[in-house]
Amino acid sequence: MQNDTPRSSRNTAPARHRRPTSTRGRVLRATVAAVAGLALTGVAVTAITGDDQDAARNGAVDIDLRTQTEARAQAEAAAQAEAAAQAEAAAQAEAAARAEAAARADRSARESASSSPTPSASASPTERPSVSATPKVTAKPATTTTTASTPTWVIPMADATITSCYGSRWGMLHAGIDFAMPAGTPVHAAFGGTVTKASDAGDGYGISVIIDHGNGYLTHYAHLSTAKVSVGGQVGAGDPIGLEGSTGDSTGPHLHFEVHQGQLWNQIDPAPFLRERGIDVAC
Repeated sequence: MQNDTPRSSRNTAPARHRRPTSTRGRVLRATVAAVAGLALTGVAVTAITGDDQDAARNGAVDIDLRTQTEARAQAEAAAQAEAAAQAEAAAQAEAAARAEAAARADRSARESASSSPTPSASASPTERPSVSATPKVTAKPATTTTTASTPTWVIPMADATITSCYGSRWGMLHAGIDFAMPAGTPVHAAFGGTVTKASDAGDGYGISVIIDHGNGYLTHYAHLSTAKVSVGGQVGAGDPIGLEGSTGDSTGPHLHFEVHQGQLWNQIDPAPFLRERGIDVAC
């Protein structure tokens, strides 16, 4: 093709050939650099790999030491436990042996005692004393002395109110003590003796009882509503002889009690007589 561009507009600078670029040198330099980089990298990798191997080796050694220590401790503990178990078993065996020996000794002692013959009476006779050599003494029964209790005097009507004592009254002698209680109250013998009267003799005493005590004294119980004894009967101290009343010369229920010394006509004051015998009366 023909160039139609004017000459004046073209580059007037002298034309030169461009220096060819050598790619071979650049490739070589890049290769050398790459090889150098790889070499450095290899050295670093080699260095890093060596440190890791040392650390791993040290860690493995530590683990192995720990494992050995733990195994040794476990073995020692097992040995100690085994020794303790053996000692316990030995102690139990020794205790069992001692118990068995004691049981055998006790059993042997019992068997020896049971097998030993007991001397019979015929084998070892005991000499008995003859009757003539040792006379039999018969014990005499002990003599018991019984002392009869002394009879005591009693109040003819206990807990009664005394309405009149022994002494002068209305210009006459009141020869006894009057005991007042409700009509029908039992009257008791002041002392034991023989009944010599048990009726109303019309002498102003109404129904009355006289007892001869056989010791020089007589007692008289007057104005009774009824007599519970009869002439000739025996009575003891405290025996009921009649019931209180108001028969004879009486103004109300009461017991007229007299004490006679020796004879019926010899009345004495009953108050000091009874006091001497342990009976207190309010007269």
